[in-house]
Amino acid sequence: MTDRRWRPGQTVVERFHRPDGSIGQVHPLRVLADDGRVLLAWLPAGTPIVGSRLADGRELREAPLDQRFRIPRVPVPDFWHRTSTLRRIAEDEWSSVWWFFDAAGEFTNWYVNLEVPLGRNPAGVDRIDGVLDVVVERDGSWRWDDEDEAEAAIEVGRLTLEQFDRLRGEGERIGALAERGAYPFDGTDTDFRPDPGWPAPELPPGLLASLSPRSGEGSAPARR
Repeated sequence: MTDRRWRPGQTVVERFHRPDGSIGQVHPLRVLADDGRVLLAWLPAGTPIVGSRLADGRELREAPLDQRFRIPRVPVPDFWHRTSTLRRIAEDEWSSVWWFFDAAGEFTNWYVNLEVPLGRNPAGVDRIDGVLDVVVERDGSWRWDDEDEAEAAIEVGRLTLEQFDRLRGEGERIGALAERGAYPFDGTDTDFRPDPGWPAPELPPGLLASLSPRSGEGSAPARR
């Protein structure tokens, strides 16, 4: 556990690093609770983020799978699309759990982003996106997501086999929790509603311009 913690209502940023050390996507989050180890925070749909795009101008999903981790990526201004997310980010876990809410504010399902934890910085949390993910439905059933992308990432060295094994083991741990209906898949916070008086979290001024356009592979999920 770190001594660095944030108060409810503060804005922090979640930064997704690439293996070369550059920053990919950056998401601002409104803090709900934080004990120095587990951060619970909110990202509503429509919030401005730093996104990623291929250097040739294409969106990541527009490129064939064999190109997605070979072509350099650049940071671009973007928005968090379609779903609002409540996120549980634990410092010592290779995943973060995202509660998805639709436009009416109703809970739909969980998305578990498998990640390599990199600790905290003064402004927020640092992670490496693990490419492979887990989708957990309301009834506790679950499935892997982006297995094909994970294989492509390993082929080009975006992930090592050791990292992939650790991430897959984390996904299996998550799946076992879901099957048992154990926290965080026990209905906790599925009725969450943000304070209507909260403004949307904002990115720090000038952040996009400060990010290096260095090439690198990998990014946070770009399909939401």
